[in-house]
Amino acid sequence: MTDTVPGEPTPQTCLRVAREAAALAAAADDQALNAVCRSSSGNAAPLEKVMHAVHAEAVEAERYAALAEQWAADPEMPDSALHHCARGAVDHAVRAQETAEVEVTAAALRTGLERRLTPEERAERESERRRAEAEQEAAERVATGMDSDNRHLAVMNGYLAESAVPLLGWTGGHVRVLEAAETGRLYWRDGQARRAAERGVWSGGRRVNRQRTQELRGAGFLVAVDAAGDTSVLVPTPMGQVALELARLYPAGLYDSDKAAYEARYARVAKRYRRMDDKKAAARRLPALEYGAVGRYRRPVTLVEQEARAAREAAEQWEDEGGYCPGVETPRPTAGARTAPSRTAEVTASLPTEAPQGQTLRWPFSPDAAEATSPVRNEVSSAQTRSNSRRRKRATGGVTSRRARGASAGWGQETLF
Repeated sequence: MTDTVPGEPTPQTCLRVAREAAALAAAADDQALNAVCRSSSGNAAPLEKVMHAVHAEAVEAERYAALAEQWAADPEMPDSALHHCARGAVDHAVRAQETAEVEVTAAALRTGLERRLTPEERAERESERRRAEAEQEAAERVATGMDSDNRHLAVMNGYLAESAVPLLGWTGGHVRVLEAAETGRLYWRDGQARRAAERGVWSGGRRVNRQRTQELRGAGFLVAVDAAGDTSVLVPTPMGQVALELARLYPAGLYDSDKAAYEARYARVAKRYRRMDDKKAAARRLPALEYGAVGRYRRPVTLVEQEARAAREAAEQWEDEGGYCPGVETPRPTAGARTAPSRTAEVTASLPTEAPQGQTLRWPFSPDAAEATSPVRNEVSSAQTRSNSRRRKRATGGVTSRRARGASAGWGQETLF
């Protein structure tokens, strides 16, 4: 036998389970036989039927147990073969006990054959599962250009199209009219619908089926927008745009001819009207899109569109927060601002750490005197200057008293340190 995989039942365990299962099946067979022997002639037939069924299961359990012993002696047989034999013996033993209507104790033997994974194996299987899901997601993104949410949305739109498009009673010509309107070049002039060669040039162009255009406009799939003169531009309504998208998703729901579409519409409205003229008039009108279809339809967004939208939103947010604006030069620090810290560092480094012995510095008590005598005063920040000014204003009385005390003590000058 080959080496056992960690967590798998050992060959000895498989042999033991198979032999115990065969013994339990044989015991159930004996009980079924004893029940037939003790029975009367009135109920012997059903008991004999049960006995034969239990005996067949016991024979199969014994066969699997013998096969497991045979394969255990073969060095070329893998451990999975013994596992298979043990499972088969347990299954037949369980069915034998259930048929004999005795306590099903053979089911407890299955716990010894269950695969017990180590924590490392569980982590490895979880990593493998996630890796497989990531590979599948990447392949589907390449194939469809959409993420999982938008793919699900596309599938739901397909189901919606299968139920909604046949009820429209459209042909391929109705779809072509809406596609012309989607380009923004479909216009109505002098009782004729045309597709302009260029957008904004409302003269000439290719003719479009007048009847289908009127049907779509009357059903609310097209709306007229006034243009120059007596020209009206026909554009799709929100319902018309959704109907066009659904028709593209499920073209099998379109009818081959206008006659087939009319007959399908007539069959649906025939029960609503009694008079023949009313039925024909209702069949000539295109029905609106089924209730709720416009709200249920959600256009999927591709990954390219998501990236473009994210870049556009990031640029707009940056500009709103004071970022780059086209045509405005980004301000840069001046030469003086770049050299000010170095000058401050030089002045600070040139000052002595201690005042020389016997040398004192005259303390400036007024802002004018401070600005005139202190070389470092000009290099401090404006915020520090304002705070020092406030402190001087609040402590004017305190400074005066200290000067008075110093004079009385014989001090002619105040030291800095």
